[in-house]
Amino acid sequence: MRVLITGAAGVIGTILRERLAGRYELSGIDRTRIKGFDSATVDLVEPGRRGERVFHQVDVVVDLAGISDWDASWDAVHKNNLPVTVNVLEAARKSGVRRIVYASSNHVTGLYERDDPYSRILRGDVGGLDPPTIPLITARHQIRPDSPYAIGKAFGEAAARYYAERHALSAICLRIGTCNASGRPQKARHLATLLTHDDLVRLVVAAIEAPDDLRFGVFYGVSANTFRFWDISDAREAIGYQPQDDAEVWRASLSAPE
Repeated sequence: MRVLITGAAGVIGTILRERLAGRYELSGIDRTRIKGFDSATVDLVEPGRRGERVFHQVDVVVDLAGISDWDASWDAVHKNNLPVTVNVLEAARKSGVRRIVYASSNHVTGLYERDDPYSRILRGDVGGLDPPTIPLITARHQIRPDSPYAIGKAFGEAAARYYAERHALSAICLRIGTCNASGRPQKARHLATLLTHDDLVRLVVAAIEAPDDLRFGVFYGVSANTFRFWDISDAREAIGYQPQDDAEVWRASLSAPE
């Protein structure tokens, strides 16, 4: 299977390039040159014909392109992320790509984190909480974006749905949790939101290889953390995502004095 990764030079793109090599015929596109990898150096804000040609003869696009900082300004999101998302979808449509896996974000529902018990969990104040009783936030909940970046990701989900229904481009949107270079939690919030490198690969592979008749879906991407508060049962049922890791194993070391 021929898989194109946009934003292939970023943290997640680098993990996927390294971990999916050999499983698929990989290529990439990024504004930054990637040595030793089949990639094109193109700014997807204005890809031009050269950029669009990269999508030819591709089966699946894993779309990671765009500014990834959740605190990016609205001006940056407007000038970069919105046109990049549309250009990737349009290039995929024109090139006959079968499926796009769109990297959305948990920040699309980020303002739920102001509410109890989520606010307590994110502070690390989990005393007295019984994990099975935590009400899970699902993809069916109304969106509550917490930033211009999150609004851009909500736009991307809506655009992906449009292309799925109007242009028969299968689109799977992944609301990715905390996936950093270290692959482990750096603060209390991450004990709930972490997506380890291994589980990231499991998630993306599940999306790439999901049944052909799945035209559109939105799923949370998070590891099997004890205190996670995003529902992943639909991802398990629809695409077979089975996370194996639990950030709870790091709680003691994270809270220990240096």
